Amino acid sequence: MKIDWAALGSVFGVSLVVTVGLVALFTLGIAGLSRRERAAAQGGSATLAVTGAYVCFAACAAAVVYGIQLIVV
Repeated sequence: MKIDWAALGSVFGVSLVVTVGLVALFTLGIAGLSRRERAAAQGGSATLAVTGAYVCFAACAAAVVYGIQLIVV
């Protein structure tokens, strides 16, 4: 058996970048929701922050669905 170390390293690198990207995207969504809470406490509106948070969460969900689709197909 011969292990293709370059391919294994490539898979590791891509999975690491995608994982860090998804965590960062989810963190941006959480930060957007916390801005909504802060704005509500001050009597303001944070429509753009909430919209951005929902977009971040939707992108995370789409990435998870795409990953599941890659595994199934």
